[in-house]
Amino acid sequence: MEEKERLKAEIKQLNGKATQLKMDLHDLAEDLPIGWEKIPDLAQKTFHAYELLSQARAEFASLP
Repeated sequence: MEEKERLKAEIKQLNGKATQLKMDLHDLAEDLPIGWEKIPDLAQKTFHAYELLSQARAEFASLP
């Protein structure tokens, strides 16, 4: 049961980070063409955050 609680907390943290990065990416898109050079870095960070979140959710779902 301890593993489930740890993963729940990790998922909550990852979800918050991913959501913030998504909002940052949205804000960047709204301000285009200002800041266009930041797109690749922010997009990669956002992608990675959602990748980690997806993995954590899959791990949680696989627990008994």
